[in-house]
Amino acid sequence: MATTEVENVNTPGRTARVDAEKYAATRAALLAVLPDTAPGLPFDAMKEAAKAHLPEALFPGGKTSGWWCKTVQLDLEAKGLVARTVGKPLRFYCASDADG
Repeated sequence: MATTEVENVNTPGRTARVDAEKYAATRAALLAVLPDTAPGLPFDAMKEAAKAHLPEALFPGGKTSGWWCKTVQLDLEAKGLVARTVGKPLRFYCASDADG
């Protein structure tokens, strides 16, 4: 199994290794559903919207997709590709350089 390293915006400097294929699929799904500007989507709406873009072979019945969405969202935030709004509920949107 190929892996990729992910970061967590909440714990700078700490990384973990995860399945590269599932990461790539979830990354593409999140970037496809997140709006380009604030106010963005709350996490639950983002997670549900992303499910439609995830391959059934990797996520049968959407299984584990919530965990993957959170992991990838935190990594993309750490990399500056996704931003969050201030206040509650938290909402997420693509940062200006998300296509890069």
